[in-house]
Amino acid sequence: MNARSTLTIVALSLLCSPCIALQELPEILVTAEFRDTKLQDSSASITVLGSTTIKERAAQQLEEILNMAPNVNFASGTSRARYFQIRGIGDRSQFQEPLNPSVGVLLDGVDFSGIGSIGTLFDVAQVEVLRGPQGTLHGANALAGLINIRSQAPSDDFYNHIEATAGDYNTYGLGFVSSGPLNDQLLYRLAAQQFNSDGYQQNDHLGDDDTSDRDETTLRARLRWLASDIHSLDFDINYIDIDNGYDVFSLDNTRHTLSDQPGKDRQESTAISLHTHSEFSGFQLQSTISYANTDSHYAYDEDWTYQGFHPDGYSSFDLYRRSRDSISAELRFLSTGESSLFGGRSDWVAGLYYLGNDEDLDRRYTFAADFDSTYNTDSFAIYAQLDTQLNDQLMLVTGLRWENRQTDYDDSNGVSFDPDKDLWGGKLALEYSWHQNTMVYASVSRGYRANGVNAGILANIDAADDPDIIDDLKQLRQFDEETLVNYELGLKSSLLENTLQARVAVFYMDRDDQQVKGSFLIAQEGGATTFIDYTSNAAEGENYGAEIELDWLATETLRLWLNLGLLETEFDDYTNLFGEDLSGRDQAQAPNYQYSIGGHYTFDRGFYLRLEVEGKDAFYFSDRHNTRADSYDLLSGSLGWRNEQWTVSLWGRNLTDEDYYVRGFGSFGNDPRKGYITEPYYQYGEPRMVGLSASYTF
Repeated sequence: MNARSTLTIVALSLLCSPCIALQELPEILVTAEFRDTKLQDSSASITVLGSTTIKERAAQQLEEILNMAPNVNFASGTSRARYFQIRGIGDRSQFQEPLNPSVGVLLDGVDFSGIGSIGTLFDVAQVEVLRGPQGTLHGANALAGLINIRSQAPSDDFYNHIEATAGDYNTYGLGFVSSGPLNDQLLYRLAAQQFNSDGYQQNDHLGDDDTSDRDETTLRARLRWLASDIHSLDFDINYIDIDNGYDVFSLDNTRHTLSDQPGKDRQESTAISLHTHSEFSGFQLQSTISYANTDSHYAYDEDWTYQGFHPDGYSSFDLYRRSRDSISAELRFLSTGESSLFGGRSDWVAGLYYLGNDEDLDRRYTFAADFDSTYNTDSFAIYAQLDTQLNDQLMLVTGLRWENRQTDYDDSNGVSFDPDKDLWGGKLALEYSWHQNTMVYASVSRGYRANGVNAGILANIDAADDPDIIDDLKQLRQFDEETLVNYELGLKSSLLENTLQARVAVFYMDRDDQQVKGSFLIAQEGGATTFIDYTSNAAEGENYGAEIELDWLATETLRLWLNLGLLETEFDDYTNLFGEDLSGRDQAQAPNYQYSIGGHYTFDRGFYLRLEVEGKDAFYFSDRHNTRADSYDLLSGSLGWRNEQWTVSLWGRNLTDEDYYVRGFGSFGNDPRKGYITEPYYQYGEPRMVGLSASYTF
């Protein structure tokens, strides 16, 4: 099945379905913006994936739902997707160098940008994907966009829920939720889940089938204090413990590995946050204070084999331990009717924001001295937005954010730098209400990503003895900030008595001083090689395309949807370190199309059937080589039954068991049987998974 035939089949089903509209599509609120906003009223390209979608897909992690969001991709090279790309822009990995994220990740308002393994989905209300730079809203960590995860809120009534799942590869999970009032003013919610799986790899050398296992724990606690009619307070705790194996690369490009030291991909995160909301005469006051700690352990068998496989006993292991402490504080003022400007026609928002990250790295590598570094950043921001009703149909949105970013870096190689940079972003949008249920908008938004220094390059300049290599290294000592201007036209419409919702956006993104990742290869004695990661600036880049989302309640029992992303990207005037002219080539992790299409049919007596196909075009894995992921189409579905208390579903993902890749390398050779010729190596995506889930609510 290919993308064209799939789209044709579903398009015909749309045309042939009877339009008996006895219900309306539900209203969806976006919580990531300054005010909770109806999805159909927001002048931005946004996808919202709710709890029903998460449960019916039996999704445990972000990577299992993000293909439903147009022009959103993720890079593996880890046990779970940690790095995300929106409209072709985003990070793909992190090793020794510090990381300035391009895609923001928030969990209940706490910043986890750059460590997306936090994205477990148990008891999550919705995941919001905001495409395009969020220069006014979230600053430097959201150059390309934002992924906002919101867990379920405490309930007014008592609610208890137990759910269990079991599937292929010795997969099982058990979760429990309890929520309700403690008294007239206090509401609580507790959620806990344990999820385990052997993973999809077979280690033939060790004779194990669980060297890429998954052991994931999610704990959430929320307390809401309704202090009065005008004051409320939310206290949230999230604890996520990811303790997974990482043994995925094979010299034969199969799911059978030969490593004698299987790697690990662990992340233990704790987040504590306090949110307050108060309403005074003329304005609302919102505040947030949060603390988060993450300890991660990422390690892998670099030679992918066992002692004696390589000549001269070559064997290597690479390990990265990171600890990150984050503190954030935000104070936000929002107008009410009494304080609106210009005769009540302009609502306003103004705020102050602080984010401090302290990150320590401890690296242990077979062929290098132990390495330690500290990377501390402090960001101070002030922002404001004004929404002005020009007339009954026309709204002007103006927003501006100024941010001061202070960085302090030191490492065991004697490298030290402390840049201090002022950055700014903003948004200008014009919204036209065509009629009551249709809105057209045009917007210009500016985002930014911080500058930095390539510490690994600086540490190796003195060690090099080739003048040409020294000159190359000197050119890569530092890189400038990247800026992005996004031009967008959009339409949002509710038709057929709100049984059909359409969201369409076309965009053009102009990237200046585009930051690109590369590796410098240095040969060492004994046949070993060292890859020094670095970031450099391409002259310019262009990203343009469209997003189309259609949601149709065709009958009271049949719901159909189509999410389609179209994307064109290219470098302008960029030659990488290997002398390859990449001008005109697609950027990495940027498939030309991506889609999700499907339907949900409700039978009598509580039975339902969900079928969907998702796919994407081929794309390059990296800007440093030409290895590509093939295009693919994945069929998934679930057959279930539910009533007021019970839900049972039989589900499957990738039902045709298609082989596809989620990470690839092509710039080195690792196989002595082939004379260490350079060839591509791949990490496979999830194979066919079938399972059974059940839940009971009381």
